[in-house]
Amino acid sequence: MQKTAKAARLHSGGKFRKELPFHLMLIPGVIIVFIYMYIPLSGLIIAFQKFVPAKGLFGNQKWIGWDNFIYLYNLPGAISALRNTVIIAFFKIVLHLLIPITVSILLNEIRSTGFRRTAQTLIYLPHFLSWIILGGILIDILSPSDGILNRVLGLFGMEPIFFLGSNDYFRGTLIVSDVWKEFGFNTIIYLAAITNIDPNQYEAATIDGANRFQKMRYITLPNMRMIIVLMMVLSLGNVLNAGFDQVYNLYSKQVYSTGDILDTFIYRIGLLDAQFGVATAMGMFKSVVSTIFISTSYFCAYKFADYRIF
Repeated sequence: MQKTAKAARLHSGGKFRKELPFHLMLIPGVIIVFIYMYIPLSGLIIAFQKFVPAKGLFGNQKWIGWDNFIYLYNLPGAISALRNTVIIAFFKIVLHLLIPITVSILLNEIRSTGFRRTAQTLIYLPHFLSWIILGGILIDILSPSDGILNRVLGLFGMEPIFFLGSNDYFRGTLIVSDVWKEFGFNTIIYLAAITNIDPNQYEAATIDGANRFQKMRYITLPNMRMIIVLMMVLSLGNVLNAGFDQVYNLYSKQVYSTGDILDTFIYRIGLLDAQFGVATAMGMFKSVVSTIFISTSYFCAYKFADYRIF
């Protein structure tokens, strides 16, 4: 027994020494995360204060308890922004899972290496463009007067559509344009998972007479299950993040009722109206809800799919 325990300690010590360089490589990242993510948490006290900037963060501020949260709940537009955020984020999460998975499987089935690489490059490209650039491009393309899309619709006798100024189309425009921008980059993750599948499984399936669709259904998708679960767990933490950069560059007052989200709502309250306490309360609410969602999804992934991130 003593020899077994001693061998276990020696093995553990050897494993730690072997992994020590990797732990040391994490130190700069941990320091940066601590500085920019944990130290600013002290500012959450503003959510429970009637904050006056002139007194400073740790000055003699007036404590008002939950008044900022109550005020926020009764503020016109807050519930609408919450509803818009959940709807937009939900469809983005679902489509950011389904479309990259589908595209990665289809790309993997392409036999022409040149065509596959060209297709990958074209669908990756929008990811590297900021929403400031893409916002200007979309405004020109979707313009109701001289936008190319409305010109094409006019050839079929259709009336011009105000995609960015109509509450009927703005949400859909946000979702579709965001998926178009990001789905190509997300396919990298799923293509990496596909390349790790043992080729012997496909060879055995071929011998058994399986066609391409059967291989995708019974080999490719089951072997991608773990990475799909991981991406699903991580994405649920963004259920209240509908994309500030995109919405801010595309929305206007005409579409506040369907396009205003929590982040743009916080921006107007905190920076434009200088209600820092209320804006912090909304940000704290977002963080708490996101933590609950990602914790619940991780528990469900472990409970029902026997999946662990750590």
